[in-house]
Amino acid sequence: MATMNVSLPDALKAWAESEARSGSYGNTSDYVRDLIRRDQQRKKAIRELRQLIDEGVASGVSTRTVDEIFEDAMSQAQSGSPPDA
Repeated sequence: MATMNVSLPDALKAWAESEARSGSYGNTSDYVRDLIRRDQQRKKAIRELRQLIDEGVASGVSTRTVDEIFEDAMSQAQSGSPPDA
């Protein structure tokens, strides 16, 4: 595992150390690694959401009414079935 030195203001250092002492993390390095992993996951989710938005925009305008779309969404939510492609 590689080593990295990071400079933090006193307040952030104290925060990271208190998180480690809280028992949720073994040490401050574990806490920082968790923060980085969560940031990676968040950015991946944002990329995937943007991809879906781009696909939706590229698909064009629907011929269905708002009521039809809403009715279909409610039906799918109640049955647990995936949305229509």
